[in-house]
Amino acid sequence: MKRRTLTFGCIMLLLALATASASEPARTFMDGTEAYRNGDWPAAIAAFESLADGGVDNGRLFYNLGNAHLKNDDLGHALLWYERALQHIPDDPDLRFNHDYALTLTKDERGERESPLLRILFFWKYQLSHATVRWTAILLNAALWTALSVLAARKKRLLRPSVILTAAATIVFSATAAYNYVEARQVRYAVILTEQTAVRSGFSDTATQLFILHAGTRVRVERQTDTHLLVRYTEDKIGWVRQTDAGII
Repeated sequence: MKRRTLTFGCIMLLLALATASASEPARTFMDGTEAYRNGDWPAAIAAFESLADGGVDNGRLFYNLGNAHLKNDDLGHALLWYERALQHIPDDPDLRFNHDYALTLTKDERGERESPLLRILFFWKYQLSHATVRWTAILLNAALWTALSVLAARKKRLLRPSVILTAAATIVFSATAAYNYVEARQVRYAVILTEQTAVRSGFSDTATQLFILHAGTRVRVERQTDTHLLVRYTEDKIGWVRQTDAGII
């Protein structure tokens, strides 16, 4: 696993957490960073998770949480936090490297996979965060309509190559932003947290055991109750697990 200094991430997160160094979140983050540097993984995890539980939604924080859990030999939580970090900083090379490395430690084969061709053809969807795609779409729309308004006011030809290219990019990023919005609300994934969990046909521990999943395996969440999740591992493998055995990304 790549080792990465926390200096830059510390500065950025401290600025985001508070303008005064005496604030409680800033102190908590500094305590977590110090524990991380000293190799006290449980203390680092406790500090960082308290920030996440308190509403800090930051890719670097999630990345450091994944690292701390991985060093603490907790593969399930490591991959959960790496997956959450990927939603914010999907193009970060260190995150990608550590995430891919953690995947090699899992026992189960990858479940549902997206076509490699789709990942190539629509690379921006997988390499850019949802926020980046959304803001790019907004800026492209503003640029397109500003250009069209200026050209129309000056009675210039509208179908210029630059306008056509801008319009095409606007459509692509707007459609991707819309897809991301719908996907984020209708499609949810989870990561198995426990070393081994039984996927059953029902809620009871006496319900038929359908198959076994291990820590770090990514599954799709089909339904959620107060105590259980209905998860899909592959097209023909679906069943119930306890909520405590899986973390929703």
